[in-house]
Amino acid sequence: MPESDAISTIGFVGLGNMGTPMVARLVEAGFHVQAFDVSSDARARAASHGAAAADSLAGAAVGADAVILMLPNSDIVESVADASDFTAALAPGAVIVDMSSSEPLRTRALAGRLGAIGHPLVDAPVSGGVKGAVGGSLTVMVGGDDGPVARVEPVLGVFGRSVRAGGIGAGHAVKALNNLLSATHLWITGEAIAAGERFGLDPEVMISIFNGSSGRSGSTENKWPNFVLSGSYASGFGLRLMLKDMRIAVGLAAAAGAPSRLGEAAVELWGEAADGLDPAADHTEIARWIEARDVVSH
Repeated sequence: MPESDAISTIGFVGLGNMGTPMVARLVEAGFHVQAFDVSSDARARAASHGAAAADSLAGAAVGADAVILMLPNSDIVESVADASDFTAALAPGAVIVDMSSSEPLRTRALAGRLGAIGHPLVDAPVSGGVKGAVGGSLTVMVGGDDGPVARVEPVLGVFGRSVRAGGIGAGHAVKALNNLLSATHLWITGEAIAAGERFGLDPEVMISIFNGSSGRSGSTENKWPNFVLSGSYASGFGLRLMLKDMRIAVGLAAAAGAPSRLGEAAVELWGEAADGLDPAADHTEIARWIEARDVVSH
């Protein structure tokens, strides 16, 4: 029998590219999942994986021991977590787990509001993309107080490797900083490949050499081979979501009085690309945009 504070029923809000496979993993692990999204198609997909499709936020929250939020930004997270019908439906002491890429200072403020009504908040954003969500190989960056973190650890472990980042907001802070690094790697890899091609080098050969040398990164090891060289540009993570995280990271640096000259430049460059690409563009399409810009500029 589970302990009295063990989690068995989970609400899950946000059934996008990441949320749906994460729900599937929870169901496979034996949790009862009440899944909600504004999209009826998304709810149907969750139901096809064995989740109970909820027709409202309250339906996802009712009786839940924990509710996971996997949403685009802090504005939407707060619109859910601050909704009175949502919080009223929660079981006493239910933990809210924000796995979105939210703003760390707003996460701290939200934790205060939820804590005042008896619901601890844990921030637990992830890295690893859709492939990691499907395969259970995500890195989960966890922030929060010891008690709530320990309580949700068995849930987070379903998704992959859980790493404690610190107190509340720490997970969201390190996720934003991670994505600033990732975006900067991806940009400079695009510029390096464009320069090499102009010189007459083969992109696949360059990537192979980079990956055996000191220039390797997540971009050269994963994004270029799987999404750029393949021509799919389908990592499942939008360019504008990446830019949002980059801006969070640079804003965090500014608030802390830390230098971020390269980070600020990267945000400016990615902003130019966002203006020139389709609103739904995958973030790996930055490579195609850099190549096109390079050709036009010459």
